[in-house]
Amino acid sequence: MSGVAETIPSLAASAVSNVAWFAPLLAATVAFFQYGVKDSAPESMNKAEPLYPEYDFIVVGAGSAGAVVANRLSEIENWKILLLEAGGDETDISDVPVLAAYLQLSGLDWSYKTEPSSTSCLAMEHNRCNWPRGKVVGGSSVLNYMLYVRGNRNDYNHWESLGNPGWGAAEALYYFKKSEDNRNQYLAETPYHNSGGYLTVQEAPWHTPLAEAFVRGGEELGYENRDINGEYQTGFMVAQGTVRNGARCSTSKAFLQPVKTRPNLHISLHSHVTKVLIDPKNRMAIGVEFVKNHQRHVIRARKEVILSGGAVNSPQILMLSGIGPKDHLTDMGIKTIQDLKVGYNLQDHVGLGGFTFLINQPISLVQDRLESVQSVLNYAMMGNGPLTVMGGVEGLAFVNTKYANETEDWPDIELHFISGSTSSDGGNQIRKAHGLREDFYDEVYGPINNKDVWSAIPMLLRPRSRGRIKLRSRNPLDYPRIQPEYFSDHHDMLTLIEGVKIILELSKTRSFRQYESRFHNIPFPNCTHIPMYTDAYYECMIRHYSVTIYHPVGTCKMGPETDSEAVVDPRLRVHGIGNLRVIDASIMPTIVSGNTNAPVIMIGEKGSDMIKQDWRKYIYRYR
Repeated sequence: MSGVAETIPSLAASAVSNVAWFAPLLAATVAFFQYGVKDSAPESMNKAEPLYPEYDFIVVGAGSAGAVVANRLSEIENWKILLLEAGGDETDISDVPVLAAYLQLSGLDWSYKTEPSSTSCLAMEHNRCNWPRGKVVGGSSVLNYMLYVRGNRNDYNHWESLGNPGWGAAEALYYFKKSEDNRNQYLAETPYHNSGGYLTVQEAPWHTPLAEAFVRGGEELGYENRDINGEYQTGFMVAQGTVRNGARCSTSKAFLQPVKTRPNLHISLHSHVTKVLIDPKNRMAIGVEFVKNHQRHVIRARKEVILSGGAVNSPQILMLSGIGPKDHLTDMGIKTIQDLKVGYNLQDHVGLGGFTFLINQPISLVQDRLESVQSVLNYAMMGNGPLTVMGGVEGLAFVNTKYANETEDWPDIELHFISGSTSSDGGNQIRKAHGLREDFYDEVYGPINNKDVWSAIPMLLRPRSRGRIKLRSRNPLDYPRIQPEYFSDHHDMLTLIEGVKIILELSKTRSFRQYESRFHNIPFPNCTHIPMYTDAYYECMIRHYSVTIYHPVGTCKMGPETDSEAVVDPRLRVHGIGNLRVIDASIMPTIVSGNTNAPVIMIGEKGSDMIKQDWRKYIYRYR
């Protein structure tokens, strides 16, 4: 599959084809009112001034980490910063929280797919899972479901125990709070949160009655209703997210819009970086090569090149630059400059999709209710109503299976509660976003199209399985091979099956029985020979409707020099290569126990401070 060479429909065309009259009406209404829900109409990040031939720092990727890094480094007025992004600007539609799934497979998405599998993604076209990644300023913070989850304190203490000083829970909390502008007062006043940062965090302003049922149902199961980003993680909570006045608060909006006029910060969109330039004599990064407007450009870096392309793109760029596993680079015809385990250690959060329960009242997020003039006006004028729900996710929970040690407060399953399901848009877009085969969808979900339902995704928090990113060829426009190797460690499957059982128990609580909640029991094709409500049947479901929660990490592992699998050191510098760092999700040694966007922003904050500390003798003026 080719990258920039492919013609991908524009977001507007994609959205219009999927939601007919609704998307253009919504965009026009929002643009007309520009009130409350919007900070302002989206403004282009492209600047008219020509690029310099040389900068102090070149940041590759304007996503969840790169936007943070560019902001923080440009605080030093004497430093010249260049931020390169392969994609373009955000849009009015990408701001609307409930339409998150409609952004996938659009012009804002790299539209990656995993390699075919015989053990997972079996209900998907050609047994390949879709892997959406943001190709837009703001990166995957523009495509994601906006959920603000930090992970567990044990995750970060574990990183530190692996030989990464400074990455423990206390320091991580400092950097989480540095970014945060929490607008829910009951949280902002606690020791675990902050207000006044760049990144707005709050609950959606509108909820269905099912959100309360979810939290109350959790209490019936013995879990507390608590701040899952606070002192303890185990429990149920109405979801918090990176939203501002009812609209998405991407890292572009949070970190770049306020500072884009800084004279020392240049932002170049539609700039696809193809390699890092390495001086072979002194083994130092000296610049980057990129393609823009079908032309090759080379720009030098006086101090450092920082890769913030994410867990797919950063290892791809490193390997194209001669930094990676020697045997693989040799196979690709690339001269090895530094032999490192780039692309290994791939981890992702996987779960069971489409686990659906029917209810007896018209209270869920059904498309024909969303596509109403009243919903559009509520959103555009007041920043309220059902369009503000974060991709349909209203609640989050962290629960313990029989494999977890409950005394540690380190749960092993996260529940994403959705006031709808795969069928809630009549097979329009969610089916396509998940890559489901049409025949599978029609048989299982066709009979309940647009009916009132709820669903929950059990997500495996700490998978033991490890995958890999490989080059497809030495052509930088060819998409890499993504091999997640889901369930290669059977313990992952055993744990996830227990997560499915917890959701079934939740569905039987009084809170859900009031809506006559009942499991949608049309069996999955190819699972009909297995008795329903057995571990074997749940396993069959999971292997067919395997969903990524869009959290790939680990492919440029952080670790000390003594760690043979490490790609970067604890200060995020690439081992054996000077003036080159990686600051993004790929540096995680092990995946965090929760959604990854907030931790990646934290990594961007901490990595920026490390750069300032390492170059502090060159700082003449700091503000």
